[in-house]
Formats: sequence, structure tokens, C-alpha cells
Amino acid sequence: MKLSIKEKIGFGSGDMAIAIVMMSMAMIITYFYTDVYGLAPGDLGILLIAVRFIDAVIDPLIGVMTDKTHTRWGRYRPYLLFFALPFGITIWMMFTTPNFDYTGKLLWAWGSYIALTLTYTFISIPYVSLIGVITDDPKERLSANSYRFVMTKIAMFLVTIIVPMAALYLGQNDLASGYQLAMGSMGVVSTLLCICCFFSVKERVIHKTGPIHLSSQLKNLLKNDQWIILGITIALIMFGGIVRNSVAAYYAKYYLHGGNDLISPFLTTSVVASVLAMLLAGPISRRFDKIKMFRYTQLLAFIVGVAMYFMVGEKDIYLAFFFFFILTLLSDMQLPVYWASIAEAVDYGEVKTGTRVSGLAFGGILFFQKLGMGLAGGFIGFCLSHFGYKADVEQSQSSLLGITLMMTLIPAVFNLIVGLYMKKYIINDDYYDGIKQQLTTESVA
Repeated sequence: MKLSIKEKIGFGSGDMAIAIVMMSMAMIITYFYTDVYGLAPGDLGILLIAVRFIDAVIDPLIGVMTDKTHTRWGRYRPYLLFFALPFGITIWMMFTTPNFDYTGKLLWAWGSYIALTLTYTFISIPYVSLIGVITDDPKERLSANSYRFVMTKIAMFLVTIIVPMAALYLGQNDLASGYQLAMGSMGVVSTLLCICCFFSVKERVIHKTGPIHLSSQLKNLLKNDQWIILGITIALIMFGGIVRNSVAAYYAKYYLHGGNDLISPFLTTSVVASVLAMLLAGPISRRFDKIKMFRYTQLLAFIVGVAMYFMVGEKDIYLAFFFFFILTLLSDMQLPVYWASIAEAVDYGEVKTGTRVSGLAFGGILFFQKLGMGLAGGFIGFCLSHFGYKADVEQSQSSLLGITLMMTLIPAVFNLIVGLYMKKYIINDDYYDGIKQQLTTESVA
């Protein structure tokens, strides 16, 4: 089932909206909360971990809710329309610094972060489920995901280049106001992108779902060994990636001694590499086994991460830029393959158990994703506190060591674990062709 370029771009616009939040959480929220908002690293760590426990309850419920949704627009698309405005508003709220005392600001941070997490979930779970219903062709799914991730990287450009520069320009001497205005604008863009996605795509593949209780769905889902592998994998990927990307701003500002001016160019290097990774992923996976490509790029990222730790010294700016580029290129090559694989794992589970569990499966994947993000955020906060980090001062050698470890060796270990663990995943293109044939035979029968 072929998709037009227009629909692939429209599909990608939904992820671009989501990515504005995802990238802000991955690359600037930690820096914003410590160096702009004024939270202590320890309080930040508790906040980022605690919100993930809310996700543990909310994500599966929303996943089941989407499976029970039936409208003239489809099962998943309506959420992109009706939650678009709340999504944009909560983005603005999270980057607003109220004129409260420390306790008041801490409470605002908790409230705004939880509100954004809820609206994000109501957008993201239906969105990632869309790939399973707009086409049943695995190559078209991979192609659509390639478009999707290119647009994701455009969002990364907005967050890593436009937002820091706009915050400096708009805020003048008040970075807090600058970030509020800059991310408020991103909230407006996110709302419009969600609406664009709603009007651009069409749900064509209809999967019949019976009145299965949550407990039964969960039981069947846990029998899906390939889905479990994907869930654990995304948690590992997000932990290592969030640690590296979140600390990149600190690395540029303090370890490379570039100050605030170096943050945007350094983060931009990662974005350029990530866009290139998305462009290369499709052609490479069409020529070679996509799962082997997934694994080997992760193993190479481990080697490069270790090399960066030993070879890049303080103020080695050009060498640091080079290593960060290569690390991101290798680490992100797997993204289109990974997200296309979820729908295939859902089909695998239907063949294995005789029951289709879709909404809960996608909701569960997002829970694993946000679990990795939350644990990474907490880890960063606690590590910064442990190594004696102080905002906007010259860092001690202990603090610089902590920043360097989180930029290089620690995420490199997670690249290694992912590369080895994905050897357990068996659904390549040939295997999935067999799954499709079996589902088609059962449908005809």
C-alpha cells in the first residue's frame, strides 16, 4: 500500500510536533532547569524520575483507550486534533519561570512538567500507532519513518539553534523570559503541526479488536517476546542518548570552556549528524539486513565514545565537534528501523497469541521510552550533585570529570549493551513477509 510524498510529510509533521518536546527534554531541559530556572540538581533528579511513575499508570490506560476509540476520522487521528491546543499551552507552561520563591518555583516545575507529560502522552501514543494503520507495507513504513525522522531533526534544529539564540535575543539580560517566549513560539508551532498531521494522513488498515479486558491484553502482550525486547531496547537507547545529549550543553560551556555561545553550535553538530543518519538509514537498510545495521552501528558508537573520552582534552573544540558528530551519526542510524519494527512486533504477537494488542503495545513502548528518559534525567541530576556541579561558575576538576563521563563513557556502555542485546531480535524483512502471509491467510479463512 503505497503512500504519497505529501502523506509521508504530513505523517512526519506529527512527529515534528512531538520532537519539539522530546528534543527540549533531551537536550535543553536539564540545562534550563539548573542554569536558567534555578533548580538544585538533586531536586531536578527527583522531579524527572518521579514523573515517570505517573507515566507507568497513564501510558497503558491511554493505549487501551485508543484501541476502543471509533470515530469517522479513525481510531488515532482524533487525538491529534483535540489535544493539539493543550499540547502547545503546556509546552509554554513548562518553560515559564514564575516570580515565586524557591518552593513556589519547585511546585510550578512539578505541575507544569506533569501537565506536559499528560498532553504529550495523549498525542504521542495515538501518533506512533498511526504507522500500523496508514499502510501494511514494511518498506513504506520504513520510508514514512525516514520522512518522519528527517522532520524530527528539523525540530531539533529549532530547539538547539533557534531556541537558544532566540532566548538570548528576546530575553536580552533575562534568559528566563527569553526561554518563555522562545518555547512559547514552539508551542504554537507544535499545535499547528499536530493539526496538519490530522488532515494529511488516512487510516486505511483496519484491525478488528474485540472487547478484551486490560488484564487479558497485558497477559497476551507479555507473551510477545519480540515486543519485550523492543521495550527494553528503547529504554536503554533513551537512557544513554539522553545522558549524552543533555550533558552536551554543559560539556560545551564548561569542559570546552566555550561559554553560552558555544552551546548552540555544539548541539547543532549533533542535529546535522542525526539528519544525515536518517537520510542514510533507508538506503543502507534496503541493501543490508536492517537488524544487523541496527546492531553494528551501536557497537561502533561504543568504540567511538570510548575513544572520545581518552582523546579529547579541555578546549579541544574541533576534535570534540568531530567526535560528537560521528557518535550521533552512528547512534541515530537505528531510529527509522526501530520505530518501523514496533508495528511488525505487534503483528508477530497477533500470530503468536491469536489476539491483536495494538494500543497497549504502543503505549507500553512509550512508557519504556519515557522510563529511560526519566531515569536518565534523574541520573544526570544526581551525578551533577555528586560531582559538585555549581551553575555559572568555573567548575572543579571533579565536576568536569562527571560531565566528561556522562558525555562519553557512560552512554558508550549503553551503546554496547544495545548492540549486543538486539541480537535476540529476529524480525527482519524476510521473517516479517512470513508473518504477513500468515495474517492474510487467517483473514481470508
